[in-house]
Amino acid sequence: MIKAQQSAEYDSPWKEAIALYFPSFIDFFFPQINSAIDWSRGHEFLDKEFQQIVRDTETGRREADKLVKVWLKDGEETWILIHVEVQSQRETIFAERMYIYNSRIYDVYRRSVLSLAVLADEHASWRPNQYQRKVLGCVVSLEFLIVKLLDYSIETLLSSDNPFAIIVNAHRETQATHNNPNSRYREKLRIAKSLYQRGYQKSDILELYRLIDWMMTLPNQLQSGFQREIKDFEEENQMPYVTTIERWARQEGLEQGLEQGIEQGLEQGILQKSREAILEVLEVRFGSVPEELATSLNQIQEDSVLTSLHRQAITVASLEMFQELVNRI
Repeated sequence: MIKAQQSAEYDSPWKEAIALYFPSFIDFFFPQINSAIDWSRGHEFLDKEFQQIVRDTETGRREADKLVKVWLKDGEETWILIHVEVQSQRETIFAERMYIYNSRIYDVYRRSVLSLAVLADEHASWRPNQYQRKVLGCVVSLEFLIVKLLDYSIETLLSSDNPFAIIVNAHRETQATHNNPNSRYREKLRIAKSLYQRGYQKSDILELYRLIDWMMTLPNQLQSGFQREIKDFEEENQMPYVTTIERWARQEGLEQGLEQGIEQGLEQGILQKSREAILEVLEVRFGSVPEELATSLNQIQEDSVLTSLHRQAITVASLEMFQELVNRI
């Protein structure tokens, strides 16, 4: 369970960042591919189709995967599917899983499939980029493109205005400060302040702030201090974003109040109270909650998992994304 929680610390922010800034993702990590795509025709995410493919495979893993339809600059109305894999930990079957997903996508769509992997672990020598299986002269194989977050220098991350320079920096500092909340506080504050110095629009500052806040979690006391410092920083620099930060602070107060209610319920052995609190937050934010999701929550018996899901219910971008979080448990 601990390993799954650590993985989720990265997966959900990555998945949402890719959804928000997909062209920037390709440009930052795979510039050679970026130049071949006709961005004027847009792109289309195929999350539901990909989740069906994942459920049909034996691996059954749900990392920060995205399946995206794009068009190439070849003068034809053709399209490819880009399977993006953000892998935060070493895994012996990783290359095989990339092959299975690639094959299944082609089997369903009969289109060219470009598999990309962002290796976000802390092991410099782990760089799987191919899968091969042989039997009596018959060979099946897949070579896929990879990037390694450890290869990006601090200078590159600090000098780039690409949103994924911020995401990579936050990811690596989250890893480096896993057991040092005070150090994470300092690095989170540094990265957050840098958003105002890179020339981003207000909407991008707020989106990236939210993703950083989501990834670089802090204990409640440090988080409150972090938000106060950001508010003071904004006021000193006459930034017009204070009302949004204050709204987040009020939302945090709501979260803390609900969590206290959850903890009291758990102390009395009534897990149902915490589930109801989660559903109430989801209903306020997104409207009616599917019965399937309520049923899934009823099957969760661990208080720590429900507390984590409650926090996610307040910050998650969509009901579908929350469902995916529950499905991974």
